[in-house]
Amino acid sequence: MTTLTLITGANKSLGYETARRLLAQGHTVLLGARDAQRGQAAADELGATFVQLDVTDDASVDAAAAWVRETYGHLDVLVNNAGILGPLGPLAEMTAADVAVGLETNVLGVARMTHAFVPLLALSENPRIVNVSSGVGSFARNEEAGTDEANVPPSIYSVTKASLTMLTFQYARALPGMRVNAADPGYTGTAFNNFSGHQTVEEGTDAIVRLATLAADGPTGTFQSRYGIVPW
Repeated sequence: MTTLTLITGANKSLGYETARRLLAQGHTVLLGARDAQRGQAAADELGATFVQLDVTDDASVDAAAAWVRETYGHLDVLVNNAGILGPLGPLAEMTAADVAVGLETNVLGVARMTHAFVPLLALSENPRIVNVSSGVGSFARNEEAGTDEANVPPSIYSVTKASLTMLTFQYARALPGMRVNAADPGYTGTAFNNFSGHQTVEEGTDAIVRLATLAADGPTGTFQSRYGIVPW
């Protein structure tokens, strides 16, 4: 039986490449995207199934979960890839409302998706959740001179990704029957950074794909890049 995988924010960049690679491995991929036109076009290009999905909207997430339940009856893999970079600007000038914008998508969106889809994942023989975090949320990487992360200006984005990694760890503790891990794509050239990253999108999705294809006895509660464990 094929592995059923849902990827959020999958109409471009890392999400799109993750979908492409998992389809090539035989997964049935549900391509989640907010924009129906772009999402459907991406799904058609890849041979995936489009699911309209806005992770910041309870009704949208609940409707998607209901559709997956009705259509497939379960879910094997959830890849929480959708995220935003902003708001941008000097951190000291950011208001609480600005911080909330970043948290709404990058952290609460994952919580919203996890809450809605855990009942469907629980019906899988090998349920896996992959949360796409970032090394900019790693304390160790931020403190290590010469790393890509240490060169990033202070940002709300870093705060949201540190929160997401800890949220992942706590979900792993709360869901011992599932493999729940965070992936660090690394500095990958995408529209997210005006294609300034030095990694290809294939390299950037190595950790995501590896964690999405774990065996039932694979690790859980980890933070991994393509090179291995990322220090907290």
